[in-house]
Amino acid sequence: MKKTVLMLAMLFAFSTAFTSCREDKKVEIDVEEAENDVEQGLENAGDAMENAAQETGNAIENAAEETGDAIENAAQEVEDEIEGNDDM
Repeated sequence: MKKTVLMLAMLFAFSTAFTSCREDKKVEIDVEEAENDVEQGLENAGDAMENAAQETGNAIENAAEETGDAIENAAQEVEDEIEGNDDM
């Protein structure tokens, strides 16, 4: 009985030693997946920033054009008022 218990203890010790020394490929796969996910996330963030910058630029251009048109219309109204060409 004593030999059986010692034999099982030695078998357990060897099995844990060999099990802990083998490589874990799952970890490598997870690291690669995480790297790809981060890379894709950064690319998406870059695209979103580029789109936001483009939309902001377009909004600024439109606002500038509308402001210019409003100034021209106001100047024309003042000129018409001064010259007496009032539509009212």
